[in-house]
Amino acid sequence: MKDLQIENIVDQILSQSGSRVEVELESFFSGDRFAGGKYNLGTHTITLYIEEIKAQCLQIFSTLDSFEEYLAVVFAHEIGHAEDSHLVGLIEQMDACNNEHDRKGIALKIEENAWEYARKLIPQKLHPLMDTIIHYSLQPYYEALEISA
Repeated sequence: MKDLQIENIVDQILSQSGSRVEVELESFFSGDRFAGGKYNLGTHTITLYIEEIKAQCLQIFSTLDSFEEYLAVVFAHEIGHAEDSHLVGLIEQMDACNNEHDRKGIALKIEENAWEYARKLIPQKLHPLMDTIIHYSLQPYYEALEISA
């Protein structure tokens, strides 16, 4: 996929959302997680890691046929973090929390909030694909809390 196509997808969703978040595109995430995107609260910036998103798409769907839609879903999720009016409070709760189980529960809530917002940005016809992505995204949180999805 050409960079122009990726930029068009990003521009369309960003415009639709009305968010004023800055967006950066990079190839790979430098950390030890398998991250397709990351929201930085301090700089109000979303970074999308294109090769990581491709790898995730391949891992879940065994093809890149849905890459554009996958990218849109990941980006909408990151906008969900950027536009979450509860994010700062939830982060403060996590930082003040002494109980690891409660911290994991707050982390799950942060993710669920972002997915709830993202659902509003993604066309209804893509919700089945999105539900699959959400399932894989939230599974580690459910496992950490020892609850079923």
